[in-house]
Amino acid sequence: MTSISAPQLLFTVTTDLCFDQRMQRICGSLAAAGYRVQLVGWQRPASPPLTRQPYQQHRLRGWFQKGKLFYVEYNLRLFFYLLGQRAAAWCAVDLDTALPVWLRARLSNQPFVYDAHELFTEVPEVMARPAVQRIWRWVEGFIVPRARLAYTVGPALARVFEERYGRPFAVVRNVSRLDETVALPPAPAAAPAGGYILYQGALNVGRGLENLLEAMPHVVGRLVICGEGDLSATLREQAERLGLLASGQVEFRGFVLPDALREVTRHAAVGIMLLENIGLSYYYSLANKFFDYVHAGIPQVLIDFPEYRALNDQFDVAELVSDLAPAALAAALNRLLRDEPARYQHLAENCRRARPQLSWQHEERELLRLYAGLGLMK
Repeated sequence: MTSISAPQLLFTVTTDLCFDQRMQRICGSLAAAGYRVQLVGWQRPASPPLTRQPYQQHRLRGWFQKGKLFYVEYNLRLFFYLLGQRAAAWCAVDLDTALPVWLRARLSNQPFVYDAHELFTEVPEVMARPAVQRIWRWVEGFIVPRARLAYTVGPALARVFEERYGRPFAVVRNVSRLDETVALPPAPAAAPAGGYILYQGALNVGRGLENLLEAMPHVVGRLVICGEGDLSATLREQAERLGLLASGQVEFRGFVLPDALREVTRHAAVGIMLLENIGLSYYYSLANKFFDYVHAGIPQVLIDFPEYRALNDQFDVAELVSDLAPAALAAALNRLLRDEPARYQHLAENCRRARPQLSWQHEERELLRLYAGLGLMK
């Protein structure tokens, strides 16, 4: 049990705490190491009850759920909430929470930590609006140099930050925790009959989902989509128009809690990890779903971007695609599901070899080393 005299770390996100697996891992690991931890997020209209965690959780509530008014309201509510809190270090996750957290840390003359899950100024939603992007670039230029500790999810993004601001950026990859009590069966000789294609993650611009739906009439399998986002309604309308909902070839399951999602992933035949090259944040990304698929032992169809190519060159667990045209996606999926069973088995075997090396247990050690460097533990 964590001592009440242990240093308090306070983390802030704009996400729903139930579905933010990276923050669950980070906060859980720090709590297990003896820190007292609080994670602050946002209450959405459809938010489920908070799941039990080994750290404190708090959801802010407000009127707005997206757009400029949401960010203004969130930052104001967050700042006034933080004024009533005490911590030994204040940790902002991404730029959209950074200003009130930095100000609260400054008022107490305590360490400010910046955890960049993405290159926020280069996400498609920001890049599409130059005036908005200029504001966030100013925020980034103000915040990043003032962080006592800064880290991000992959080496490529760390290099971008280092080149922009001339300061060191550590790396804590967004890797799933490997459940070492679960042993996978031997790799199947071919894609299992009845297994499905799985996409897990946000339904947002730039994820290749429109092209994937266009490909599905030409694929010998069905697609299960777990997640929601800005394109939720649009993608459902597209699937209905293509006859994919009526035929049962595509199923939208909405938000799925992490424990249930691991079970869904375990029964899939192929995972999907696609992105469009519409900004450095996507191009240099390293998403946790890549590791989730590896842990489940399932091959994946994977975008040929630098971080993913580097991992696949090392472990060979995926079919890489550089072309998101529906015909190219259909061909890659059919290769694994039907046309090349030996290739499917080879990739599935490689997942089983790679999973012990690609685990949160390794990343956790780096995380704890970084926070130990703040000198908070006596």
